[in-house]
Amino acid sequence: MALFNVTHPASFLLTGIPGLESLHPWLAGPLCVMYAVALGANTVILQAVRVEPILHAPMYYFLSMLSFSDVAMSMATLPTVLRTFCFDARSIAFDACLVQMFLIHSFSMMESGILLAMSFDRYVAICDPLHYATVLTNEFIAGMGLAVTARSFITLFPLPFLIKRLPIYKSNVLSHSYCLHPDMMKLACADITINSIYGLFVLVSTFGMDLLFIFLSYVLILRSVMAIASHEERLKALNTCVSHILAVLAFYVPMIGVSTVHRFGKHAPRYIHVLMSNVYLFVPPVLNPLIYSAKTKEIRRAIFRMFRRIKL
Repeated sequence: MALFNVTHPASFLLTGIPGLESLHPWLAGPLCVMYAVALGANTVILQAVRVEPILHAPMYYFLSMLSFSDVAMSMATLPTVLRTFCFDARSIAFDACLVQMFLIHSFSMMESGILLAMSFDRYVAICDPLHYATVLTNEFIAGMGLAVTARSFITLFPLPFLIKRLPIYKSNVLSHSYCLHPDMMKLACADITINSIYGLFVLVSTFGMDLLFIFLSYVLILRSVMAIASHEERLKALNTCVSHILAVLAFYVPMIGVSTVHRFGKHAPRYIHVLMSNVYLFVPPVLNPLIYSAKTKEIRRAIFRMFRRIKL
């Protein structure tokens, strides 16, 4: 217990967007719209997959996992973001900040793992279609979901304890309207080498490996598609991957941007760090359901049928 017998602030002070404090009430409206779209659209997809038999297939089960992680991520950030921007209520208890930090990083890692699982689904569907039904059984899909969840919670379980062992007493002002590990460890009045090394290890061994395997799966998919003689069949096969590719870009491009700015952009203005982090956390939950609804006709038709039944 002596390891954690160090000085901590009773609470942290959250920050909206530095230099734009006077615009926070105006920014609250767009943020509320983004949260409404993220929560509403992802909930609709979850309900459609649950009630529509045509969506009881591996691709849509994985999509429902992605929607669940987006809803969970939005719920993890919503309380502090809206309190900061709408009511200028910036204070958050130390332990509550640790919990929020753990949840944000966990659900982010879950989304990365789900995107990898979805790339495996596309690989089997295109490269080995005859065994698609026998490989991607309900039990196998449930096992992948459990593995993704377990990896996130086990890998990130040490983070709150790595923060709790650090003395923090000079400043308690965080750079965002939510709690993140890199932001919290920078306030420490002690050596943060262990935190930095573990954070980098997690980033490379999970997000980095997921992105690598997604890339390799698409190399194999492209090689298989190029072997198809018919031009129309090639386009049809590639079209089934467009939604997933856009979801991968929506998630990983902002994440790479945030990581680059945090590690190499120390002299960049503070609002750049904040804006990049906000894009990383807020944009994918909004875009993912819109992408899949726009690009997948089965999803659109299922949603229309579901709402038609509600009206009747």
